[in-house]
Amino acid sequence: MDIIKIGKFIAEKRKEKKLTQEGLAEKLGVTSKTISRWENGNYMPDISLLKPLSEELGITVNDLISGEKVDKEHYQEKLEENIISTIDYTSKKVHEKSKLIAEMLMLFGIGLIFIAFTIFQAESSWGAIYSVLGLIISLIGFSKFNKKKSYIKRLFLNLGYFLLILILLIGIDYANVRLNKVAPRFSYLIKTTEDMIIYKAPLCNVYRINRNTKNEYYIVDTKKSYTEETVPVTPFNRDEAGIDNIIKFKNEYIGNNSNDSHLIDSLPLSEYEYEFEIDTKNLGLTIDYHITDWYINENQYLEKCLLYNTVSIFSLIDNVQSITFNFSGNSYKVNRKQVESLYPNYNDIISNELNKNNFNQYLENKMNDNEFIKTTFNKIFTK
Repeated sequence: MDIIKIGKFIAEKRKEKKLTQEGLAEKLGVTSKTISRWENGNYMPDISLLKPLSEELGITVNDLISGEKVDKEHYQEKLEENIISTIDYTSKKVHEKSKLIAEMLMLFGIGLIFIAFTIFQAESSWGAIYSVLGLIISLIGFSKFNKKKSYIKRLFLNLGYFLLILILLIGIDYANVRLNKVAPRFSYLIKTTEDMIIYKAPLCNVYRINRNTKNEYYIVDTKKSYTEETVPVTPFNRDEAGIDNIIKFKNEYIGNNSNDSHLIDSLPLSEYEYEFEIDTKNLGLTIDYHITDWYINENQYLEKCLLYNTVSIFSLIDNVQSITFNFSGNSYKVNRKQVESLYPNYNDIISNELNKNNFNQYLENKMNDNEFIKTTFNKIFTK
């Protein structure tokens, strides 16, 4: 089928009938732009318009599809040829349209997945819902490419595509969890307790500790070795105040203002404005917090912070001898000798320079023991 030849034929016959493009378009119920596209050979008239177009031009459908007047001698031959070419052309157009729809569905589905990952927060269930919806839409588009294949091949191709995209989504989600310490989008089980939310995902378990507080933190358990009872839980932001972070500020001498400042910034109570000064002669450290002590002491939070900060500073700065914590209400003083003699297992914490496991066992984990906090705090601090 030569659509350029057909277009020229349409233009020729229209002019013979003394019809403008607008006039012919009005008779057929289309736009003049459509007529122009036919005559320029850009498009073929729709099958439903072949008969009315032929009648308006005073020709047969056979003439129209041939792009010329067909004589009686070759009429039957041309008719059969045109029927076959029309079927082929129609099939091609249907295939192109189906392919376009398939591509649009795949692009829309992938776009929906991208939007789900970028707009919705990780802990929002809508992110997972729209991601799966996008996967299904893109799968429908992909399946349209394979509809000519056998049932078994279509089944395996579609299943393979679904699993490939699903694994890719789970992998991206896992990487996001590891890098950004957030809740996984694709959790098959979510459990909420008083202190935490537990997300069980295909590649890891994630524990969201101190949820919805200023000290919220995440533990990503890739080995799935923790349970609700054994996962490290502290009242502080463990990502900042935990030994894995603050150990980098270990120093032999007090007086390195940059190092000391970064250490104090990482420890609890740094969320409140403060100033600090160093007594180089007596090797003392004074921290002035711009808040009243009783105001922040719900559930012994102040005592827990001061105990944790004290042991951390003495463990990480070798020669500091005393610390004073000043608040607008009271001051709390402590020295190294008091901690060494009165804080249980302090020597185990600093053995072999600094033992991380012992630090967590004898300091971090003790922050949940209110009786231990009360007893130990009263022993080593003076006002």
